[in-house]
Amino acid sequence: MSPPLKLSDALSKDELSSLRRKSDFKAAVTLLWTWGLIVAAFAIAIAWTNPFTIILGIVILGGRQLGLGIINHDCAHSAFFKNKAVNEFAGQWLAAVPINSSLAGYRAYHLEHHKHAGTEKDPDLIFVKNYPVSSESLKRKFMRDLTGQTGFRDTKRKLQNLSLKRNKGSVAFHILMLAALTGAGAPWAYLMWWAAEIFVYPAVVRLRQIGEHGTAKDRSSSDPRLNTGTTIAPWWQKILIAPNNVNYHLEHHYLASIPPYNLKRLHGILSKRGFYDGFDCISYGYGDVLRRAVRKDSPANTLLPAE
Repeated sequence: MSPPLKLSDALSKDELSSLRRKSDFKAAVTLLWTWGLIVAAFAIAIAWTNPFTIILGIVILGGRQLGLGIINHDCAHSAFFKNKAVNEFAGQWLAAVPINSSLAGYRAYHLEHHKHAGTEKDPDLIFVKNYPVSSESLKRKFMRDLTGQTGFRDTKRKLQNLSLKRNKGSVAFHILMLAALTGAGAPWAYLMWWAAEIFVYPAVVRLRQIGEHGTAKDRSSSDPRLNTGTTIAPWWQKILIAPNNVNYHLEHHYLASIPPYNLKRLHGILSKRGFYDGFDCISYGYGDVLRRAVRKDSPANTLLPAE
């Protein structure tokens, strides 16, 4: 049996250079798509107010809150806009601030994850170290998320640590959002943002974390094909669960400098050349992710039907 391909064997220098090339147009489209869906989620619920449109809007908002986090993540890697100042501005004010985060703070934390992935020093290991779990355990985790237990806990902690001096940008964002929705005649819609953060966002984040590292075959390995996973997601999952190509996480761990809008192309090149051959590191939809997250001796098929 031939040894696994090295990245340098599967990817030419010219291809690598092309993949690393940033596009202001693609970055702007990603940003506008994320914010466009946020506006649309509110607009649909306001224009056709009924339980279905409100719940749909809340679900979309939960996924887009993660989308803002992913843009913050990509800007933290300086892998979004070409210009450093524009990258920093977008990451901080258009992505981090609305979700009460900080580009600089997230960058310091997240780079430790990349530096120590596959070791006990990985700060994200705590989120996935016990997977796979029993089907009952997985159901309990998502039940806590979807009933708001996780979200209320995290929101309470966030509010307790709130500082007007440190978080003035986030406070201003919420004031502006409430003012805009009040001007649209629907101040009640402001609660949709909090409902998304409390009841949807925690489940979306958990599912993302499981897909990235919870389904890994050997989290102690230094090879991302063993300690990280990629999920090939259908279009609707990209809207609701996996925004901005976050599902191509294995490729991101190999080459964190590649902009998110080029990760799908990188995956296609590596797949075609057999880079993943012999490695069970690709999931096909988040139903597959959930099944992989369940121990073999547990009734995994009770979680979701096959896609």
